[in-house]
Amino acid sequence: MAVEPDTETTTVVTPPVAKTVPTERVHHGDVVIDQYEWLRDKDDAEVIAYLEAENAYTEAQTEHLKPLQDKIFNEIKSRTKETDLSVPTRMGEFWYYARSFEGKQYGVSCRCPIDGPDDWNPPVLSVDADIPGEQILLDSNELAEGHDFFALGAFSISHDGTLLAYSTDVKGDERYTMRFKDLRTGELLPDEITGTAPGATWAIDHQHVFYLTVDESWRPDTVWRHKLGTERTADTQVFHEPDERYWVGVGSTRSEKYLMIWLGSKITTEGWMLESSNPEGEFRVILPRREGVEYSAEHAVIAGEDRFLIMHNDVVDGVKAENFVLAEAPIDNPSEMNILIGHHDDVRLEDVDAFSDHLVLSYRREALPRLAIWPLTETGYGERSELDFDLELFTVGGGSNPEWVQPTLRFGMGSFITPARVFDYVLATGEMLLRKEQPVLGEFDPGEYEQHRAWATAADGTQIPISITKRKDITEPAPLLLYGYGSYESSTDPSFSVARLSLLDRGMIFAVAHVRGGGEMGRLWYENGKTLTKKNTFTDFVDCARHLVDTGVTTPQQMVADGGSAGGLLMGAVANLAPELFAGIDANVPFVDPLTSILDPSLPLTVIEWDEWGNPLADKEVYEYMKSYSPYENVEAKDYPAILAITSINDTRVLYVEPAKWVARLRATKTGDSQLLLKTEMSAGHGGVSGRYAKWKEVAFEFAWILSTAGAV
Repeated sequence: MAVEPDTETTTVVTPPVAKTVPTERVHHGDVVIDQYEWLRDKDDAEVIAYLEAENAYTEAQTEHLKPLQDKIFNEIKSRTKETDLSVPTRMGEFWYYARSFEGKQYGVSCRCPIDGPDDWNPPVLSVDADIPGEQILLDSNELAEGHDFFALGAFSISHDGTLLAYSTDVKGDERYTMRFKDLRTGELLPDEITGTAPGATWAIDHQHVFYLTVDESWRPDTVWRHKLGTERTADTQVFHEPDERYWVGVGSTRSEKYLMIWLGSKITTEGWMLESSNPEGEFRVILPRREGVEYSAEHAVIAGEDRFLIMHNDVVDGVKAENFVLAEAPIDNPSEMNILIGHHDDVRLEDVDAFSDHLVLSYRREALPRLAIWPLTETGYGERSELDFDLELFTVGGGSNPEWVQPTLRFGMGSFITPARVFDYVLATGEMLLRKEQPVLGEFDPGEYEQHRAWATAADGTQIPISITKRKDITEPAPLLLYGYGSYESSTDPSFSVARLSLLDRGMIFAVAHVRGGGEMGRLWYENGKTLTKKNTFTDFVDCARHLVDTGVTTPQQMVADGGSAGGLLMGAVANLAPELFAGIDANVPFVDPLTSILDPSLPLTVIEWDEWGNPLADKEVYEYMKSYSPYENVEAKDYPAILAITSINDTRVLYVEPAKWVARLRATKTGDSQLLLKTEMSAGHGGVSGRYAKWKEVAFEFAWILSTAGAV
């Protein structure tokens, strides 16, 4: 990096130039010379020096935005009730809740006793008053002290409320250390388990806990059983999955009757079960895996009998149930299924939760999530009722409902203009009791904002939904931030953001392109945006951007695209496809060198990704298809928009080297004078920095760049 004095008092910093070291890659007879693969070695001092030079350049180029960054940070801070409490959730003999405190980065987990067995009205807690019987279970601020990064991986209370299993990561590499706390005395037990994956599951005896470890590729592959008071070396391996396509998880049913092990690839699942009262027994398979068949199994008691509620996408009546069906089956013979809810082309079944006297169905219709309550009767099933909200756009989902027997259902809802709300649904009456609305301090009036749905027409005629929110007093065309993801059947639903107000109140429109590859419109929406149809994700986003320009909502000079991780791949692809449509592109931990990564099975999580992207090692067609859209492979000598790429040195999901190589190649190849910035967090993982104030500062940094790039300042 060179620094030259300007004729004025400012300093001009020239961008770093990465050296080129030719590295040959040969697959399917195709020879590729990669000049920047040397950046992969983060133990190389020269690599670290290059990343630090990029950071210094980015800091210098954004120095003029610091007053705006500070202002946005203070806006987020001033609108947030920093000292607050969550709505208490009952579990056993206690109400559990979280506290936040002004000036502290992390939350504090607490509990207080219930008044009696019929106490189902959560106490109204005040930050200004003492809470009788309050007990601090875990203060993450104390655990994070002295560390640049902190994340909690497990927080699991034993069923009798006497023990806590928790795990922490202080590097950002998603390798956790598990400890145990006696909640009766407040003392830590001597047991310590290092190198675990997130999560911990108690058996009903409160003496055995089940946990996961990962393989060299960071894939959770092994379930272990630990007995309190014994050495780690005495832990028993109860399950191991050697197939690198499968990710393993462990949990228990809400009824507490069964322990469950789940393993899944992107297209296939398999479940194993064990009575929780027999934690040292052998797990047994529920339904053997069959390639391309996904299922879940929820324990329910129907008309006095133990049953499994099985949601699956297997063939029913000769037709594959792409959007899933719901069936019931005997516990001792799960394959003997009776269909309860058949297949619908326009409804994607997603989940079923079982309680002692009712079920909760989660599904998607018309690109929005839905919840329905389904009572259980003495003879079977009652009449389902869908929760209704008088909003064009909204999001809704189940909240914390740990108890098998409870008279209310906790759920949350919100929208772009509705701060998150927590409700208790009274099962006996259908009444919805508002327990809490996300506080927004200052002069926030939801009536000053609007939200609506637009539809763009893709090149093949498919209608692509776009969710839009803005201030009502904005004159179009206006600066616009267009967000997209479009992978893994993940849906981006209309939710509220305090931080986003700093964009909206400066006249910026926020829009979400619900492109194929996501899950908003059902399973086929996902299927038509993965593997050999992946390009639909990118062209859908471009078509949404063109629609917003053609309808006068914004202009290319005012539009910034935004996406992270697999959404960062989307950002890199649209930068190559339609750079003229955007003033800037914000790419977080972007998966912009997918072919190099997916070709290397030794890299973290590569093999499990083959069902999502295809296997370019084994299939020449997949190789050529991925190469044709890979952002890094398709950098050209053309004028790109301004680009901000943010990554983390310890990210195990999308390695920092991908955006580092991408920016280096862009800088060496592009024409024009657009600014390319790379920012690498040197002590963080895939989720970026930790701590709420650090995250607010990061958001403020991005928002200042977005506003400046879109001409909104």
